[in-house]
Amino acid sequence: MSFWQGVLVLVAGIWAGAINTVVGSGTLITFPVLLSIGLSPITANVSNTVGLFPGSFVGAYGYRRELSGQRSRALILLTATVLGAILGAVLLLVLPAGAFKAVVPALIVLALVLVVFGPRMNKALADRGRAAGDRVRWPLWVAIFGTGVYGGYFGAAQGVLMMAFLGLMLSETIQRQNALKNILAGTVNLVAAVVFVISSHIDWSVAGLIAAGSILGGVLGAKIGRRLSPAALRGLIVVVGVLAILKLLL
Repeated sequence: MSFWQGVLVLVAGIWAGAINTVVGSGTLITFPVLLSIGLSPITANVSNTVGLFPGSFVGAYGYRRELSGQRSRALILLTATVLGAILGAVLLLVLPAGAFKAVVPALIVLALVLVVFGPRMNKALADRGRAAGDRVRWPLWVAIFGTGVYGGYFGAAQGVLMMAFLGLMLSETIQRQNALKNILAGTVNLVAAVVFVISSHIDWSVAGLIAAGSILGGVLGAKIGRRLSPAALRGLIVVVGVLAILKLLL
């Protein structure tokens, strides 16, 4: 990795850390960058996961006031994310590399659809969520488990999925949902990272640069995230995601 490639990875980590804190889908920024510097899809994915988890927790700390009173809820949902992340990470490791390369474009397309239509989904879910309760019920646990599996396997837009389910099934403000999402998504990445460190090849120079960037990005995202234009962020994510799809398919 050259000096300028390292700078590119660091900047991508900052960008991804900020986006993960505010919206989710930071993997759509870092993953194609890692592919562009020559990493294989699986090495890029596992190194990216290891690098991004610190930024999620920094972002969650920035939302610590919104986390107040959600300890019991978070602990229940964390059981779902931990189990789901383990399963997703194991699936990534046991499936052949060709299968991963074939499925990633479909996952990115799904992520981009969720990013583009996220506002409409959230509005519809908010309307339906008027009767939602404060306690975690089994449909929400199962839904968060599913996003954990997805996050452990690839992870792009897992935050968008989590926000959709939390908005549907919990009667909370969107900021408190986002605070909870940061904890859950960060845990998915942490658990998957532990599995990958034990069982897979990590490019530690790349992971370290992304970690440093994502920490800074998490701080920035928590501070200024509410002032950023969601439309602009979604537009940039779509552009980078399309480039990632083209990179994998060509």
